[in-house]
Amino acid sequence: MDSSRLSELEKKTGVEFKNKDLLLQALTHRSYLNEDPKWPLDHNERLEFLGDAVLELVVTDYLYNNYPNPEGEMTNWRAAIVNSVMLAKVSSKFDLNEYVLLSRGEAKDVGRARQYILANAIEALIGAIYLDQGYDVTDEFIKKFVITELPVIIEDKLYRDPKSRFQEEAQERVGITPTYEVLKEWGPDHARNFDIGVFLGEEMVGRGEGLSKQEAQQAAAESALTKKGW
Repeated sequence: MDSSRLSELEKKTGVEFKNKDLLLQALTHRSYLNEDPKWPLDHNERLEFLGDAVLELVVTDYLYNNYPNPEGEMTNWRAAIVNSVMLAKVSSKFDLNEYVLLSRGEAKDVGRARQYILANAIEALIGAIYLDQGYDVTDEFIKKFVITELPVIIEDKLYRDPKSRFQEEAQERVGITPTYEVLKEWGPDHARNFDIGVFLGEEMVGRGEGLSKQEAQQAAAESALTKKGW
């Protein structure tokens, strides 16, 4: 990636890196190294590990200092704002998908797997900002792009996971507890994919896919909530 492309991303994020290699490493997915073994930098997983911790600290600090709510509520809010769905959404604010370095195979996949890649890349970017610019700049970046999602999460109760919400609604509205069934599974053992249906009695009311049964169940419940208008 040439320097002009990196400059584009720096302008979009509002962070100008002193060490451009840190930014480039944050954008480098593991699969890219398989395709270009001469690539001089490591992949972004160590930066992701660091960025995950920094993100959680900044969000926790913000919640503690701005909300008098009990621990349980703040824990749920934090989980909702740092999950892969929300971080993938946040990454679109500065078009991160256009800059992540992937293998040709990974680049073709635009489904749930890409969502994880983008969520991990934004954590790696946060780790890189922290190393390059320090805590205050990282704090500012997270407040600008991530914490701005918090009012919507609280107002729309997005911190309550879809499976719990659907069970409550189903029991209250129709007196039935939803059940979940694996409709299909595929892929190697280390990367199984699941297609799961959610049923009210005999009726399938939603369907979802995921890289774990739990994730597929949540996607199915979300689908059911949408279809039922609940």
